[in-house]
Amino acid sequence: MSFMKRSFGFSAKSIVPRDDFPRAQLVDLDRYMRDWYVIAHKPPSITRTAHNSVERYRRGGDRRIDVTFTFRKDGFGGKLKTLRPTGFVVPETGNAVWAMQFIWPIKMQFVIAYVSDDYRHTIVARERLDFVWIMSSEPSIESNDYNRLVERVARIGYNPAHLRVVPQQKTGRS
Repeated sequence: MSFMKRSFGFSAKSIVPRDDFPRAQLVDLDRYMRDWYVIAHKPPSITRTAHNSVERYRRGGDRRIDVTFTFRKDGFGGKLKTLRPTGFVVPETGNAVWAMQFIWPIKMQFVIAYVSDDYRHTIVARERLDFVWIMSSEPSIESNDYNRLVERVARIGYNPAHLRVVPQQKTGRS
């Protein structure tokens, strides 16, 4: 634990979820590095009315993930917003737990609760059940796939009624 505090500036205890909290067993970071379209979420207030939400992950170093999150506020023609947090992969978590830093020195828990075998769909959750994201490598997904992902979100402990579907345009990037 002292290694993690010294190397990452956070307490592993505050970032790593309890053992029974769902998380992917092993995340292949190279395959996970891509654009992920937010299909539905239990959103933070800043993205409550977001359209065309896209998370872009790129390797920034051994355990650092450079993130570019873009969305349009209040509709497809709304103002483009861009956030650039940094993710830090927590060692010994199968690359499924990240400490996400939006503002220094605060880091928040980011758990890859699920990623499909083909890396087309993912669920990112938090043990506090305050936020959750259902994401896809494409701007839309089949309704059967979506329903299965919503069921997974419910099994984690979220109320599916609190999910907001994020409108995505099928052509062009945000």
